Amino acid sequence: MKLADVPWSVPLVVHLRNGIAHIFQGPYDALDFLENEWPLRHGQKYDRAIRSCRGALNKSTPLAIAREDFVAACLEAGMPTKAMPPVYSTPKTGGGVSVK
Repeated sequence: MKLADVPWSVPLVVHLRNGIAHIFQGPYDALDFLENEWPLRHGQKYDRAIRSCRGALNKSTPLAIAREDFVAACLEAGMPTKAMPPVYSTPKTGGGVSVK
């Protein structure tokens, strides 16, 4: 049974050790990465992140706690993180684009 993912209010960008930036939308993305691609399979913060991401998916742990624990695990593994900047959309107008 697949657990329903609930997205974080602000996605998280993690800079992996190979230089690639990966965006995590919520605890499901984080848990999948922790269980299948994590560079260190040990550590107190890693273990806590696994538990809290599972808890968030089961609705027994607040999303903010799962996100904080995942950030802590990333830092423990030497992968810097940052909040993804918000994307703003501009309202559509009826006409064409005006260029001055």
